Amino acid sequence: MNTKNLWIDDIRLPPEGYLWAKTSSEAIEMISGNDAFNHISFDHDLGGDDTSRKVVLWLCENNDKWPASARVHSMNPIGKEWLLGMIIRYGINCRVIR
Repeated sequence: MNTKNLWIDDIRLPPEGYLWAKTSSEAIEMISGNDAFNHISFDHDLGGDDTSRKVVLWLCENNDKWPASARVHSMNPIGKEWLLGMIIRYGINCRVIR
């Protein structure tokens, strides 16, 4: 099993050991093309009208692609609450790290 980590953020550099997606479409492409991600860290706002809500909604429709764990590192309090709520409710076997 592939144990890659994914960092979704349009501005902040990823920590060492993470693949970097700067847009929701790039993140979805990376997730759909891999066996499994061990961990995904989400920023909410990805520039312009783009948000990582699209990624979470895609994961909800593709349950076999949820990572083992997820974190929301967004500074947007409303966006962070939405992402966490969706991951907690629909993230099949996905542990939320706060």
